[in-house]
Amino acid sequence: MPSENLSYILNERPKGEIVPGVTFRQKTSPIPRPEDVNDGEVLAETLYLGLEPAMRGWLDDARSYVPPVALGEVMRGFSSARVLFSKSPKAKIGDIIHAPTGWSEYAIMSDQAFEPASHFPELGHPKDMIGIMGIVGLTAWLGMNLIGEPKPGDTVVVSAAAGATGSIAGQIAKIRGARVIGTAGSEAKCQWLKQLGFDEALNYKDPNFASNFTAATKDFIDVYFDGVGGETLDLALGQAQLNSRFVMCGQISVYNHAEPYAFKNLNNVVLMRSRMQGFIVTDHMDRWAEARKDLAGWIKEGKLQATETIVKGGLKLAEQTLLDLYKGINRGKLMLEVKNPNETPLEV
Repeated sequence: MPSENLSYILNERPKGEIVPGVTFRQKTSPIPRPEDVNDGEVLAETLYLGLEPAMRGWLDDARSYVPPVALGEVMRGFSSARVLFSKSPKAKIGDIIHAPTGWSEYAIMSDQAFEPASHFPELGHPKDMIGIMGIVGLTAWLGMNLIGEPKPGDTVVVSAAAGATGSIAGQIAKIRGARVIGTAGSEAKCQWLKQLGFDEALNYKDPNFASNFTAATKDFIDVYFDGVGGETLDLALGQAQLNSRFVMCGQISVYNHAEPYAFKNLNNVVLMRSRMQGFIVTDHMDRWAEARKDLAGWIKEGKLQATETIVKGGLKLAEQTLLDLYKGINRGKLMLEVKNPNETPLEV
């Protein structure tokens, strides 16, 4: 029976790429006890920890949609977790919750911070809380429906299409009747996108990617769902349709670069009267229930496939797994199995 709680602490802010063994440090502390839990709180054990491209941005001391992770603080992260002890009416012992445990094996949280299982209709597995029914599924639904607004016959391009959000966003566009093109970093990923129903998939590592992109979008782009930024976004701007919509979701290609990308086609936003709009999933919490109802229904109807890459080996692999995210090891959502939900819960 474990007696120590492993956590990762932000040790130093990176100036470019995350440096293994320098950016973060491991910390062990006693596992919290029931007597540490206050009214309105729960003690939970982490099962699956989500790894997000946005995590790199959370390390910078810069203005953003959330405060930066503080030096000496547990690295921010969201997980599916199992309640070990509760003083909250929102969760009982044994419940699975979607929780901001951070990079810790065990954590105490306010019931204002977690989502109970009742928020997830027809939840198939705890991992789905941080996968297709979690933030990535909500992000894809919100961005595509509220900003992209694809119509039958539209040409929709999704960058980082083999990633967690992009793979879902592209499938939603297909459900809406659009022609969907995805970009990804290998031929194997491109073939997988076609299996998901994408009409075309382009390998951005192909030496002829730029010309292939232009040929695939010769009738121009109505909706561009961006998770990459940089060169691919610039190519899309050059192919923008009149009154096109650019859904600005992420910029994974530039997160680890100190110098910004110099755009050549940005003026097309003016010339084509395009709309470029960023969004944050928590801005639209009033639509989460609607989104999850749609997602669950599409899964049940066989119209939407959930895919995730699960790394096993416990929390000690968190730092390396995040580094591997930026190398593109994943198809769909990348998550770390901290504890198998079939294992016996810790007795506290």
